[in-house]
Amino acid sequence: MIDNNCLYKEELNRSSSYSGHSLSFSSFYHFDSSSSCSEMWRYVCLPFLLLLWSDTGLAESTILLSSQAGFDGSGIPVCSSPDPNLNYKPVIGILSHPGDGASGRLTNDTSSTYIAASYVKFAEAGGARVIPLIYNEPEELLLQKLELVNGVIFTGGWAKKYDYFEIVKKIFNRALERNDAGEHFPVYGICLGFELMSIIISQNRDILERFDAEDNASSLQFVDNVNIDGTLFQRFPPELLKKLSTDCLVMQKHKYGITPANFQGNPALSSFFEILTTCIDENSKTYVSTVKAKRYPITGFQWHPEKNAFEWGSSAIPHSEDAIQVTQHAASYLVSEARKSLNRPPSKKVLSNLIYNYKPTYCGYAGRGYDEVYIFTQPRSRF
Repeated sequence: MIDNNCLYKEELNRSSSYSGHSLSFSSFYHFDSSSSCSEMWRYVCLPFLLLLWSDTGLAESTILLSSQAGFDGSGIPVCSSPDPNLNYKPVIGILSHPGDGASGRLTNDTSSTYIAASYVKFAEAGGARVIPLIYNEPEELLLQKLELVNGVIFTGGWAKKYDYFEIVKKIFNRALERNDAGEHFPVYGICLGFELMSIIISQNRDILERFDAEDNASSLQFVDNVNIDGTLFQRFPPELLKKLSTDCLVMQKHKYGITPANFQGNPALSSFFEILTTCIDENSKTYVSTVKAKRYPITGFQWHPEKNAFEWGSSAIPHSEDAIQVTQHAASYLVSEARKSLNRPPSKKVLSNLIYNYKPTYCGYAGRGYDEVYIFTQPRSRF
């Protein structure tokens, strides 16, 4: 039997020479010379102390110098200087859509337009503020607002004709012009937004086909030999990229799309966009799901990156931690591109037109559709 008095704990002391990573076994414990204590040392203490020695050595070997840890030696953190080529207060313009977002439940004003709050939160999650671009306000006013933003989101919806289509086309062409002039001006076209960009680029209103993907989550299938450098997927962790191809992490909410064959068969589309991913609908029909412009910072989604984190009206929306990361990475990429914009409008004009001048309306009590929407009935611009 081991004598309980043979081992007693002493205060744990490190060597006075910390930089030498030296520790003395005797500084941990004292032992007597009895055989029972030798037995204790061999079978209990020695393995424990060797493990502790190894862990302590590892911890000490990774201690950073003050310069490596972001300190200048005075104990005061050293803040990196802002990059003068980046805009740390980017603003995203989001184009409103006809209606109230709730099939007329919120207002009977036929001139009303709306933006689902999930798109606003999406841009804010990436680190940007939002200015609503109200599609049916006077065009001169709308284009003045466009000069205040560093990028644009065309949202999902149903409107593909008439005034709405023409406004999307004008804003899209302005975005191309600004990029051609040297300004980095990103565009996200989500669901309907991607469909409208495809019609505009192809100059073919019949380019879209019917698909059955109206309310389901799916995976993303990356095309063979795709290069994700410079795309929204570039910053995705490898494990998340793998899960995107095997797990249902993206939300589908659309009736239309384009098959890869028809996309590649259209010279205008295939020369403008590179296909990154495809998806399969409920009838096993494949459609193009993510594209990136070859010469412009423009991304098209035939899925909804904003819904995972900010919409709750459908049980099909994925809300797992991986799904939330998809939303976060997609938002961060958009805003990282917007930071490259050299546009620096007067602060007063920006503040007067931010989305904060409006209040969202809660409509989630219906148990379907959007949870919150911003409804616009009259312009509130101040120039």
